[in-house]
Amino acid sequence: MTKITIIGAGSFFTQNIVIDILNIEGLNNGVIGLVDIDEKRLEIAHRLVEKTIALTGKKWSVTSSVNRRDVLPESDFVINQIEVAGLSTVKNEFEIPLKYGVNQCIGDTLGPGGLFKTLRTLPAWVGIVADINELCPNTTILNYTNPMSAVTLATSRITDVPVVGLCHSIQHTSRQLAEYLDVPYEELKWRSAGINHMSWFLELTHHGKDMYPILKEKIEKDPGLLAKDPVRLDAMKYLGKFVSESSGHFSEYIPYYRKRQDLIDTHCSTGYNGATGFYANNWPTWRKQSDERILKKLTGEEEIKLESSHEYAAIIIDGILNNRPQVIYGNVPNSGLIENLPSDGVVEVACLVDRNGVQPTRFGKLPEHLAALCRSNMAYFELAVQAVLEKDKEKAFYALTIDPLTSAVCSLAEIKAMFNELYEAEKEYIGDLR
Repeated sequence: MTKITIIGAGSFFTQNIVIDILNIEGLNNGVIGLVDIDEKRLEIAHRLVEKTIALTGKKWSVTSSVNRRDVLPESDFVINQIEVAGLSTVKNEFEIPLKYGVNQCIGDTLGPGGLFKTLRTLPAWVGIVADINELCPNTTILNYTNPMSAVTLATSRITDVPVVGLCHSIQHTSRQLAEYLDVPYEELKWRSAGINHMSWFLELTHHGKDMYPILKEKIEKDPGLLAKDPVRLDAMKYLGKFVSESSGHFSEYIPYYRKRQDLIDTHCSTGYNGATGFYANNWPTWRKQSDERILKKLTGEEEIKLESSHEYAAIIIDGILNNRPQVIYGNVPNSGLIENLPSDGVVEVACLVDRNGVQPTRFGKLPEHLAALCRSNMAYFELAVQAVLEKDKEKAFYALTIDPLTSAVCSLAEIKAMFNELYEAEKEYIGDLR
């Protein structure tokens, strides 16, 4: 019997992933395991999953525990969506860097925020992977936790269990591009590769016609379109290709848009388009609102809708269990898939999924200037992961010295002072670094 275990089940994403799983044709029974260290949120998640199963009429059962070792045995798939001490640290990771001139919008992947999220997330995840190795070594790990590249890279270094990092940026961005171009999504042909949050749409055609000249013409004629996605569309004008993650996220991964207030005022507008402190100022409220919505679904005040999402987890599960060939975009060890990116890093490429598992496809070479931008991020992830796995505090600092945004704003002395201040503020939440 199929068993799918979700670690960090108190997350908002659990409901979407479970609905997607229950909508898999022909997969009518199994066990959904839920794990979360927050007993109250776990209990709410358990009730929601049971209610959702009842609505489908399928014969799935639910088991849950705050002790993952009770749930992990016999898991065919382990879905990771943990958040480690996020509520306690989100303000520190925005406000301390801002004192040094490092202005972040999201701060969960690169930059000072992304580094310290890595330092507090990976030690917990390493412990979970050790239990996976012992209790369900034949599973497949589906990772949703950010920083995606760092978590997937670390996983690939400490286990032989297959792992794929899953994001929704490729799915969402390809649909956004169809909307910007005013063409039916099903008719838009595209090809993408790179790293998580920085994959590049190298080909973009409609009935054989290159759509990049059309897109560039549109933003010249329509300032309103540029305002919808200001950093990505502006970067496309100069770099030639469109990137996979939102303007707010992307603005932090390159040194061009957040290093001066005039640039922030020009390119980084509201919300996910780059607003200063958007994540830090809103995430605690979003989490509270999400919990309230889940409770409303339990009481019947809000309907549980059974439409599938665009997430990849259930597509992978369907492909493997039912041998239905599927194509997803996954974050996987490179091993030559993208020739001009580090072979021991993690890249995001098209992957075939069937009964043989997730099988990445070879892309070839990225245009060199785009590969160079990816490599800058990959070097940061490499040092951050080494810092945790080797318990090396100095390597964590080195990661921050080569972060594109931080190094565009700060001197080495300032970076050291900022790192030390963040470390002192968060040392109770991060691993043992020497």
